[in-house]
Amino acid sequence: MRSSFVLTTLLAACVAAAPSPNKVARAPAPANTNVNPASITGTTCTDKSTTLVSHDINVALLSICGSIAGTIEQCAGNPTTTTGTSGTAKFVLTAATNGQTIDITKGRWEGCVRAARAVCGDTPFTSTCIGGADVNAGNVDFTLSAA
Repeated sequence: MRSSFVLTTLLAACVAAAPSPNKVARAPAPANTNVNPASITGTTCTDKSTTLVSHDINVALLSICGSIAGTIEQCAGNPTTTTGTSGTAKFVLTAATNGQTIDITKGRWEGCVRAARAVCGDTPFTSTCIGGADVNAGNVDFTLSAA
């Protein structure tokens, strides 16, 4: 008898602790990890013997334009060049056409970096991001190098 009482008590506790069907916990949306090779052109791995720290690359990626981390979604101030540095990694971006300015969105920038890293991994490279200058009418040249 005692064991059935214990089982009934445990079952009741489990039912009480379970979320109601109307309050299902949802996992956060996954980060966009799609790679679009057409988002870049002219990618060249410049130093395959150097491996940069992946976390440093990710922080440097969000450090361009004075920081596009958090809720900031686009490069502000219309610079013609910008850098992002963290630890072992440094990005330098330049409008590919003289006289144009960088107005790249965070999504486009992250996609271009993902595509270049798909080619070169965590090693230094140069590439061109299609769009991202002068309201996306122009391209952005960028390099990843050791800081």
